[in-house]
Amino acid sequence: MKKSTLGYIKEWQKALQIEIHHLKKFGSTKYLVRNGHLIAKDKSYTYFFEATQSIRIPTGSMIKLEWGSHIKEGKILSSEGKSVILSFEESLGDELSEAYIYHDPWELLDQLFERLEELKENKKKRSRVKKLMTLTMETKHPTAIIKSNVHELILRSKYNPITFVWGPPGTGKTYTLARVAANKYFKKKKVLLLSHSNQSVDVLVKEIARFVTKQGRFHEGDVLRYGAQSIEILAQSIPLTTTQLLEEHDPKLSKEKEELFQERALLKQDLSHSFSKRDSDRLLELEIKITRNLEKIRQKEVDFLKSAFIVGTTLAKAATDPAIYEKEYDVVIVDEASMAYVPQAAFAVSLGKHIIICGDFKQLPPIASARHELVDKWLREDIFHRTGVADSVEQGKLHPHLFLLKEQRRMHPAISAFTNKYIYHSLVGDHESVKENRENIAKKRPFSNSASILVHTSNTGEHGLIDRTTRSRVNLWHLLTGFQLLHEAFVDGSRSIGYVSPYRSQAVLMDDFLGEVYQQEKMVGDIIAATVHRFQGSEKDVMIFDSVDSYPIERPGMLLIGKESERLLNVAITRSKGKFIHISDTQFMRSKVGMKKAIRQLIDYQIEKQRQVFPQDIGKWVKNQHPCLQWMHALKVERVFQDLEQAKSSVVVAVPDFQKLSHQWLEMLEHLKERVSLTLISSKGMEDNFPHPIKNVEALTFPFVVVDEQILWLGTPYEGTRRVVPPYVSVRVQSTVLSQYLLRQMIL
Repeated sequence: MKKSTLGYIKEWQKALQIEIHHLKKFGSTKYLVRNGHLIAKDKSYTYFFEATQSIRIPTGSMIKLEWGSHIKEGKILSSEGKSVILSFEESLGDELSEAYIYHDPWELLDQLFERLEELKENKKKRSRVKKLMTLTMETKHPTAIIKSNVHELILRSKYNPITFVWGPPGTGKTYTLARVAANKYFKKKKVLLLSHSNQSVDVLVKEIARFVTKQGRFHEGDVLRYGAQSIEILAQSIPLTTTQLLEEHDPKLSKEKEELFQERALLKQDLSHSFSKRDSDRLLELEIKITRNLEKIRQKEVDFLKSAFIVGTTLAKAATDPAIYEKEYDVVIVDEASMAYVPQAAFAVSLGKHIIICGDFKQLPPIASARHELVDKWLREDIFHRTGVADSVEQGKLHPHLFLLKEQRRMHPAISAFTNKYIYHSLVGDHESVKENRENIAKKRPFSNSASILVHTSNTGEHGLIDRTTRSRVNLWHLLTGFQLLHEAFVDGSRSIGYVSPYRSQAVLMDDFLGEVYQQEKMVGDIIAATVHRFQGSEKDVMIFDSVDSYPIERPGMLLIGKESERLLNVAITRSKGKFIHISDTQFMRSKVGMKKAIRQLIDYQIEKQRQVFPQDIGKWVKNQHPCLQWMHALKVERVFQDLEQAKSSVVVAVPDFQKLSHQWLEMLEHLKERVSLTLISSKGMEDNFPHPIKNVEALTFPFVVVDEQILWLGTPYEGTRRVVPPYVSVRVQSTVLSQYLLRQMIL
C-alpha cells in the first residue's frame, strides 16, 4: 500500500535525523590548530588560531574546540588559508597552545530537514511530491511528431509534470539537457538547474551558454551560475557568475571586497609570525568591514537571481538559500540524480511546475554513514529505484515516464561491448562514428591496436596486504604494474590517463608515488590516481583499473563483490574513451568469486573475447624503463647486491623462510651486518643456529629488500617467493614513499 505524502515526509525526516545523529557522534572533520590568542571580548570571546592545513569552513558554521579534557562549542567567524577566527560565549583563557577544531557536516542535512518541514504546510508542493512518489499519471506528450532526442525531451517536459531521463555514460546527457534548457529559455521560461556536485553544474551551465551564444541569443545575466565558482567557470569569456556580473555592474564594490580580503590575508600572515594587539584590533575592524561589504554584495546577488532566466546551483545550496528555495520555477532540471538522496530529489521537485530528473542508476548511489533501515531505504538508494523506475528496467521494459538516451559516443566499442551487454541489458548501442574516433587512442602503447586488455598477475607472488591503519587493501606488485602501464601510455603520447582502484589505500599510495616520481609529467598531462568515486562524471583517454585483491587475502572485498559492486565497476570501465586496461590476479578472483558477480563476468568476458597479457609477457610490453623503476630477472642478483654494497645506513631484508636462502645471499648478509644497521624479517620461526637475529612478522608473504629507506626491491630474494612460476621477475623502485610505507606495515 502506498504511503501518504505526509507519511513519506515523516520517514525522510526520520532518516535525516538518524544520519545527523550519527554524524554528530562519529562524522566530524578534525583540524589541528595552534597558537590561539584572545583578540576581543565583548558579548562573546573572539580567538585567532593558526592551522596546520588549509581550512575552508563556511562563515557562521558551528564547531567544537577540544583541548586537553575540555570541549567548547563555538562559531566560525572567518576561515581562510591556514588561519581561522572563532567566537565563543565563554572565555577559553588568553592563549591556547594547541587544540582541535571539529566541524560536523550535518548542517546541510539539518537545512534539508527544515525544507521538508515547510512542505507539510504547502498543499501545492506536497501535490508535486505525491506525483513523484506515485507516478500513476499517464504520459500526455505527442509521439508522432518526435524528431530527435532533444525534441522528445522538450515534448515530454512540456506535457508531463515529471520526466525521468536515463543517461548512460557517453550518451549525450549534457548536450541534451543544455538544449532543452535553452529551448525553455527561448520561450521566456524560468529554469533551475540542480546537481549533486559543483562540477556537474559548471559543465551544464557552460554548455547552455555556449549553445545560446552560438544561436546569437545570449543576453548578459540571463544565464547565471550561482554559488561556488571554480577557476574554470570564472575564466569564461562571457559573464556567467555573480562575481563576474558584480565586476561589470558595480566595480567599486567588487574592488572593495578584493582589497579587504587581501588586507585580511596579509594581516593573518603577520599575526601567525608575530602576534600583536594592534594587528588583532585591525583584523577585527576588517572583519566588520568585510561583513558589511558581503551584505551589500548579497543584495546584488539576489537582484541578479531575480533577473536571471536560467540559474544553476547545487542541491545543497538550493536547500540552504532562501533566494533559491522561496522562488517557483517553470522547469527544474536535476542532474546526477542517482547520487542525490531521495529527500533531496523530492525537495527539488517541489520547486517547479515541470521536472526533469536525470541520472544513471547503474552508476554510484548516494553515500550515507548511519546503519539503519530508513537510512538504507531513503539515503543509500536513489530516486529511480525508490519510485520503481529502475525496477521496470530489470523486468525488461522501460517505465512510461523514463526516457532513455541509448546511443553512446564515448567508448571504443571493444570497451562498451561488456557494459552494453551486462550492465545496460543491450539497451544501449554505439554510434557509428565512435570506433573510428577512438582508434587513435587504441593504437598507442601499451598494447598497440587493442582497446580492452586484461593484464594477468596470477603466479607472481602473494602481494595482497590489509593496511594496518585503514584496514583497506594494498598490492604493491599491482601498483608498480599499474605505474609501468601508465608510463608506457604517457611515453607514447597519451596525456589523459586515469588509474582507478576500489580501495582508498591503494589509490592514495599511487597518488603519493606519482607525486614523488612523476610530478613533471602530471604538470603537462591530465593524470589522476583515485578511487572510483572521484572519477564519477569524468572521462579519460586511458583508464587503468586495478582490482588489487590477491593472495594471501582470504576473499575479495565487498567493494568488488558486494551489493553496489556492479555500479562501482561500471563507473571504472565507462570512464575510458580509447583504452581500458584491467590488472587482475585472475586465478585468485575466479577461485573466490561466483560467476554471477560483475567482476567475474568482466574477467570471463575479457578472457573469452579480448586481449590477454600474461606475467611471462612482461619483457615484450615493457618498452620504456622509468629511471626510478626497473624490471629484471630475479635470478640475477648483481644489481640488488650493488645496491646493498652501496648502502649508507640501513638494510632490511624480508624473506618468508630464511632456511631457503642461498649461500650467496647468506654471505652478503654476513658482510652487511658489519657495515650498516641490518634488519631481517621472516614469517617463519628459525632454528637456533641461524647466524642472525630475525624479527617475526606473521603477515609477511613475499620477499623484499629496502636500502636506506629509499630503494625497494620486490620479488627478491626469489627463494622466498610463494605462488610464483618461472620466469622469476623482480622489480627495483627508487621511492621513499613506497619504502617507508612497506616498513610501516611491518611495524618498523
